[in-house]
Amino acid sequence: MDYILFSLLGILLCIIVKLLNSKPDVLQFNQKITVLEEEKILLIRDNQKAKDKIEEIQSNYLSDIKAKEILIENLEKNLYNEEQSRRTTLSQKKSSEVRLGHIAEKLAPFLEDFPYSPEDATFLGQPIDYIVFDDSSVVFVEIKTGKSKLSAKQRHIRDLIKNKFVEWKEIRIQ
Repeated sequence: MDYILFSLLGILLCIIVKLLNSKPDVLQFNQKITVLEEEKILLIRDNQKAKDKIEEIQSNYLSDIKAKEILIENLEKNLYNEEQSRRTTLSQKKSSEVRLGHIAEKLAPFLEDFPYSPEDATFLGQPIDYIVFDDSSVVFVEIKTGKSKLSAKQRHIRDLIKNKFVEWKEIRIQ
């Protein structure tokens, strides 16, 4: 029995020695924990710096977007105002050209370029400006200024006259 007891004590002694040899050093563990905690604190700081930087970039980006939206809105307003101004100017220009044309129509028989006698010209105004009755013919005259062109109705009348679809009608009223 002593033999068994010594054997058990030997085994127990081996286990204790083994445990003592394999037992980690508490100081070394504490140092590792301290290093890991410091690294954790640094990572948290770096993470917060990164978050702050992202927020700053987003804020700047949103400010830039807002500024550009305001710029676009102002440019659209300016464009609209410019378009309106140009339309008004164009309308005024066309209106003055029409008035100038009307004046020129009435003065045409008295200008050098008018090949007929003013006494022979009778002003109609619409759709043809004049009918000239001279000794040898009856002439339909349309006065144009600048780049103006015949209207569709005036072209139609011109074509009827050229194709000799002109008649004389005498109407008696009682």
